Amino acid sequence: MRKMKEYIMSGDDEEDRAESFLDDESEGLCSLSPTQRIYAFAACLLSGLVLMFLSLIVFAKPIKFALLFTFGNVLAVGSTAFLMGPEQQLRMMFDSVRVYATAIYIGFVVLALICALWIQSKILTILAIMCEICALIW
Repeated sequence: MRKMKEYIMSGDDEEDRAESFLDDESEGLCSLSPTQRIYAFAACLLSGLVLMFLSLIVFAKPIKFALLFTFGNVLAVGSTAFLMGPEQQLRMMFDSVRVYATAIYIGFVVLALICALWIQSKILTILAIMCEICALIW
């Protein structure tokens, strides 16, 4: 959040501001340049949105719908990890304000996959997906 505020408040030119926002402490074995981060974010987000759109096409088959929607949802949510780094993403998700929403979201993602793959109950799968959406909105 601090980097986002600095990004918005800085008076430098656009390119310097974009790079300063994307530069963080994620220098390690798997460091990416700012351009690579933006491309990875866009690709991951687009893939997630495509999977969620495809899930609407197979809505009549709740098990396929649950798989496509859940994986698309996880890809879309996880795409922001490319911008801020996975460590910062997890730190923000498990912040004291968001910990309950995150735990409920992860629980319903797992429950939706269990209902779709193991139990193969269409009603439970749809209920788990609806609760997953509510937890994500919360």
